[in-house]
Amino acid sequence: MEKIKTDGIIFDMDGTIWDNTIVFADSWERACRDNGYDITFTPDILKGLFGKTMTDIADACIPDEDPDKRYKTLELCEEYEIEDLAKSDVDTSYPGLEETLEKLIGRTSLYIVSNCQAGYIETFIERSGLGRYFKDFICYGDNGLGKADNLKLLVSKNDIKHPVYVGDIQGDKDACDAAGVDFIWAAYGYGKSVDGYVAKIDDITELDAVIE
Repeated sequence: MEKIKTDGIIFDMDGTIWDNTIVFADSWERACRDNGYDITFTPDILKGLFGKTMTDIADACIPDEDPDKRYKTLELCEEYEIEDLAKSDVDTSYPGLEETLEKLIGRTSLYIVSNCQAGYIETFIERSGLGRYFKDFICYGDNGLGKADNLKLLVSKNDIKHPVYVGDIQGDKDACDAAGVDFIWAAYGYGKSVDGYVAKIDDITELDAVIE
């Protein structure tokens, strides 16, 4: 396979860099219970939801006609996520992440774009100690923009000429298509299939081999 030449690799978060569903299933159940909902969440259920914006997730999983209550419940889910992650000593980063970032940083710049809440990327950086590898990041919670628009924004801000995005679900691929960014499929993540990619990796450590 021909290697990919890029001056900027942009990473998704959940299902690409790390997997927090084992921690967050309880966070979501507790938040819903505190708001009067009896909803069961498992890691697999969350994997099917993550990657969407938080409002889309609320619409999909909380059975209430009042959108304000749905969205406020998701805000509580987000709050409990951060709290529970801070208390957890489980290493949720995919094995080999730091070693892979170390190899890549000598050849290109690294970034993050996610549909997560504000503060989530910062929590990853603080928890993992890997902030030194990333030049910039942006998320839905920072500005209310979806992934395609935030990809365009980050690419423009950092003057990236040949960007490539590493993500795990079809929504990531759709965002890349809309933003004009090449897509590498992290097939080890949450998505079962995508409709196209410039490269496929079955483990985060394989990324080094596909980048020139």
